[in-house]
Amino acid sequence: MRSVLPIERRLKHGILAAGIVSLLAWIVLQMVAPGPSIPWSEDMREAARRMDRAITAVAQYCESASIRIDESQDPNHTCLIGPEYSPLFTTLGQLEAKRTTTNPDVAGLLVHLLGRASVSAGDTIAVGCSASFPALMIATLTAAEAMGVYPVTIVSLGSSAYGATRPGFNLLDIHELLLSEGILSTAPAAVSLGGERDVGAGFDRATRERLLRRIRMSGIPLVDDPDLRGNVARRMAIYFGASQRRVAAFVNIGGSDANVGSSSLVLEVEPGLNTDLMLPPPAQRGVLFEMAARGIPVIHLLHIRGLAERYALPWDPVPLPEPATTRLHDDAGTRDWRFWLITAAYFAALALIGFGVRVRRS
Repeated sequence: MRSVLPIERRLKHGILAAGIVSLLAWIVLQMVAPGPSIPWSEDMREAARRMDRAITAVAQYCESASIRIDESQDPNHTCLIGPEYSPLFTTLGQLEAKRTTTNPDVAGLLVHLLGRASVSAGDTIAVGCSASFPALMIATLTAAEAMGVYPVTIVSLGSSAYGATRPGFNLLDIHELLLSEGILSTAPAAVSLGGERDVGAGFDRATRERLLRRIRMSGIPLVDDPDLRGNVARRMAIYFGASQRRVAAFVNIGGSDANVGSSSLVLEVEPGLNTDLMLPPPAQRGVLFEMAARGIPVIHLLHIRGLAERYALPWDPVPLPEPATTRLHDDAGTRDWRFWLITAAYFAALALIGFGVRVRRS
């Protein structure tokens, strides 16, 4: 028994050391050997400039309409950061993540991701937006406009904390403002209440009725099926249209039930571009998985910390960068010599730890 316990301790120490080495290697890789730099194309620059104009237009409207901006929550005065709680509140949200998405260069990144998904001028993309990330809606649509791509967009009005949570200036209002300013040119194809079962089941009655009146005034079709399969089928019919148009990519913004579905497999979908996803059973699929089942690339915009790390977006910048100045990186493609050097050192360290434990055991 005396000879067994020290061996177990050494094994535990070896596992701990391996874990520490793995963590350090990951941190060093993130700092010195990110993916290849993304060169700024003219479409990327134009998208970033358009998003910058959109943010300015929203901020100016809020000032003229006396919509209060909490400077402690929205130090860049974008008016795209709403109150933490409101009648449109659905789930918790991270304030820093919401602010990170207001960087105009996110629109440039979206051009890059759409390009990697083989989307080009003249194509159609499907966009599903929850109100949790109004800045990501703007980034996606300004990217599409800059590329000459046609977006078929369905917006949902329920929002997690710090999103488009103002009932009097919700996601539909933001979209219509940008249409009136000429920054966007395509109206939403449909709208839903969002929230529980995508029909605002968790909203109070007055809020729900107010939103329904607002939607009727807009003339935009309402998606209001509380059944997941029926809701997804309705959305897919809108995206593909009566003529069964070709959809080149699907952009999912936020965590709307109808878009992400009910399967835990959505937790394995990487932030950014996905071209090969494990599919849940049909009864659990949201639009994201239905699109993947048809072989359509999915750009998933939800886990913002992961998105920022994957593509080198600055985290929670104050002030916001000037358009087209962020040094973006992509984790796809070839790596430079630093990556391979650190990788070799990492495996060498693991081998030494394993050898040391084995020698002591013998």
